[in-house]
Amino acid sequence: MSFTRFAGIVAGALIVTLGVSIPALDGDQRTGVLCGALVAALNALAAYGLVLYSRQRSNVVFMRAILGGMTVRMGVMLLAVVAAVRLYDVPQVPLILSLLAHFSLFLAFELLAAHKAAAPRLEGAR
Repeated sequence: MSFTRFAGIVAGALIVTLGVSIPALDGDQRTGVLCGALVAALNALAAYGLVLYSRQRSNVVFMRAILGGMTVRMGVMLLAVVAAVRLYDVPQVPLILSLLAHFSLFLAFELLAAHKAAAPRLEGAR
């Protein structure tokens, strides 16, 4: 699956989830939900980009990109959450709930897409 197609799937999921939840929320809650969804979406896109980058490279590069990328992405997400709460007074509960829900959804998409992307690598290892 191409990066563009994966980005389209992520965007579609955002449109659906935010389209359902945003109308039911007030202004401050909307900000938190939007921030959480945006952070989760950017994380998913970065993760899939690393999978595509590393799929044709050696096993060492593959593992470094996946594990090192995960560490960096988690740190960036932590900084984004702290900055949103401390600097911009984004409501904590909507931010965290949205981040958790969208992260879980995008993780499922990412795992399915990564499995398909890594299938030739797995076949070659047998």
